[in-house]
Amino acid sequence: MISFEEIKFPQGPLRLVGLKEVLEISKPRIVVLLVITAVTSMYAASKLIGPQLNYLSLLHLIIAGSLSSAGSSALNHYYDRDIDPLMKRTSKRPIPSGRMSARNVLLYGLAVSAISVIYAWFTLNALSTFFIALGIFFYVIIYTAWLKRTNSSNIVIGGFAGSCAAMAGWSAATGSMDILGALVGILVFAWTPSHFWCLAMKIRDDYAEAHVPMLPVLIGMQKTSKYILANTAILLPYSLALVAFGLGYVYLVIAAASGGLMLLYHYKLTKNPTSDFAWKAYKVTAPYLTIIFVGIALDAAFHFPVIVK
Repeated sequence: MISFEEIKFPQGPLRLVGLKEVLEISKPRIVVLLVITAVTSMYAASKLIGPQLNYLSLLHLIIAGSLSSAGSSALNHYYDRDIDPLMKRTSKRPIPSGRMSARNVLLYGLAVSAISVIYAWFTLNALSTFFIALGIFFYVIIYTAWLKRTNSSNIVIGGFAGSCAAMAGWSAATGSMDILGALVGILVFAWTPSHFWCLAMKIRDDYAEAHVPMLPVLIGMQKTSKYILANTAILLPYSLALVAFGLGYVYLVIAAASGGLMLLYHYKLTKNPTSDFAWKAYKVTAPYLTIIFVGIALDAAFHFPVIVK
């Protein structure tokens, strides 16, 4: 691996960037989460709707999805280069710490994002490619460049970017988008506010310092905790209602258990709206998306439909 160093050339110093910096601007945790969402959606759609899963297409989805997430994350790093130094959590990112130039991050983000869409176009179907491109657009333009700094609903609307990953996976399997596929995608949208507002409560002071209008900055910790509880109170019955559209008992048990645990912790958060307990609630909320989508895949593999009369 090339280490971060300076090499002298006649034209001046040239910085060589290592794998660590590239991974950091690509936000690998988000890449993994979105790929899991897309892959499990594709698997479930192939089992529940058909046709049979094409493993080569699954590989193409993993590659295109990883590239799209990495590229849009890099563009997020580039756009936020002015506020990242103001927040403790982000002050050591590659751009504010000087380990990567803003220009190189921009070029990487644009190139990888474009490659992801082109790759998807030639290896997946048009609808799946559309959702991959839409996810990039929502995260980079709608959330990062527009809503994040101007509106308290930033993460609520921006959460649709994650929904696009699930819809890309579903449509990669079926070539279309039905009601169940759309509802599965909206699960990500419905989960995102509870997840992110818990994190925002933990790092409220950072957002206040950078003048980012996250909910805890604008309305305080107590009211934000009530918004989180309200959102989870909507998420839980919504997730359970998906059995009426084709999911079965395996999913129902997993959705009830994971959603119920979230609801419990978010209720406790309203009684103790501190940054420390918000962090505990965040740790409960964070795995939910992986659990629920693995649950969807398991339900498709061992399908016992719920008969709704």
